[in-house]
Amino acid sequence: MQELFGTDGIRGVAGEPPLDARTIYAVGRALGEFLQRRGSRGNVLLGEDTRESSPWVTSYLAGGLQTAGAKTVSAGVLPTPGVAHLVRARNFLAGVMVSASHNPYRDNGIKLIAPTGTKFPDETEAEIEDLLHRFLAGDSEPHAAAPPADLSLVEAYADGLRARAGGDLKGLHLVMDCANGAATRVAPALFRGLGATVTAINATPDGRNINADCGALHPEVMRKKVSEIGTDLGVAFDGDADRAIFATRAGQIVDGDAVLLIAARWLKQHGKLRGNTVVGTVMSNLGLEVALRPLGIKLARAPVGDRYVFEEMDRLGANLGGEQSGHIIFLDDAPTGDGLLTALKICRIIRATGRSLDELAADLKPFPQVLVNIPVRERIPFEQLPAVQECIQEARATLGDRGRILVRYSGTEVLARVMVEAESQADVERWSEKIAAAIRAAIGRIKGN
Repeated sequence: MQELFGTDGIRGVAGEPPLDARTIYAVGRALGEFLQRRGSRGNVLLGEDTRESSPWVTSYLAGGLQTAGAKTVSAGVLPTPGVAHLVRARNFLAGVMVSASHNPYRDNGIKLIAPTGTKFPDETEAEIEDLLHRFLAGDSEPHAAAPPADLSLVEAYADGLRARAGGDLKGLHLVMDCANGAATRVAPALFRGLGATVTAINATPDGRNINADCGALHPEVMRKKVSEIGTDLGVAFDGDADRAIFATRAGQIVDGDAVLLIAARWLKQHGKLRGNTVVGTVMSNLGLEVALRPLGIKLARAPVGDRYVFEEMDRLGANLGGEQSGHIIFLDDAPTGDGLLTALKICRIIRATGRSLDELAADLKPFPQVLVNIPVRERIPFEQLPAVQECIQEARATLGDRGRILVRYSGTEVLARVMVEAESQADVERWSEKIAAAIRAAIGRIKGN
């Protein structure tokens, strides 16, 4: 049974379980053993972000891998999608990215990447985790190793992006917030090389400033800079650069929902949107669904998490999907979300259409949304709570296709979550509180208990 691997690998505070030296070493050893059992021969690629703990984590991973007989190569600091691209393009046996993505610098994480450039399937991660626990139960002492470095791999990733850029970006001026993270070395140089004028901010990592009041989690910083100097647009990456959030010249934030609308319309106009379908998540705003409808494009919804978006895309044969957070998958180009690729796509659409980002995103009118958390005594299926079901059905009947209700339990806390979207703020507040009150009456936790 999986205990360590979540939807995005292993994550925690660097130096503390599950990211202590012994566990990290066991992860490397388990991955190496898994590959050896399959008779795999070749190298495992290691990449990392700019946290001060990343080289330390990488060294213990390399130690475990080498103990299991696996060969390793380090690309140094590289975006997560860069590792995914290179694993597939250069036929590595697997990839390991050391990063906690958008988390603060004290955290770190380990993401395992399959030869396909995607995350390993759940059953493979479970097998690796079984091996990991077996090694942890033993008495072997962890040791670090220095993997051979090949820093040319960073440029190889940039070359892959250039090949997918679709043309130059001459005439565009953009602000680029690198989040003091993995995009710092490659992103500004890539876009300048394509002819764009780039004002890079938060591009001086010191090991502790990754994601610190900057990047995709704080797009207002990038938006302010766009307004100050009057650039065409701005883009903010997160710490490992697998997501991108934009700002327009007029100061509007453009999130993943708006990117999906812009990209879907472009692909459909060029006959390249497979199945006339886009995959979002259960949290994608209803405004996206409404904006896609007159274009003849359907929005399919997956559970939250890029892993589930990819799985639904694969099931439906779709080639575009993503999340509000800015994690977008252009499946014809890459099997994972890539913030740099997303930025290239948006900039290319701006150049090709001659329209500003403000104009391209104007069709998206986000519906008001509220999320209410209700502490509960237990997680009884909502269909077994008649009063709650009656209230939900009444809300859905009243709102019709101009509203959306999502009621679910938290996966990590004893909470019920009620999300309501509607055209008016009054409807959102009315129905969210009415459903929340029904849940409180049925299974709400008494204060102090």
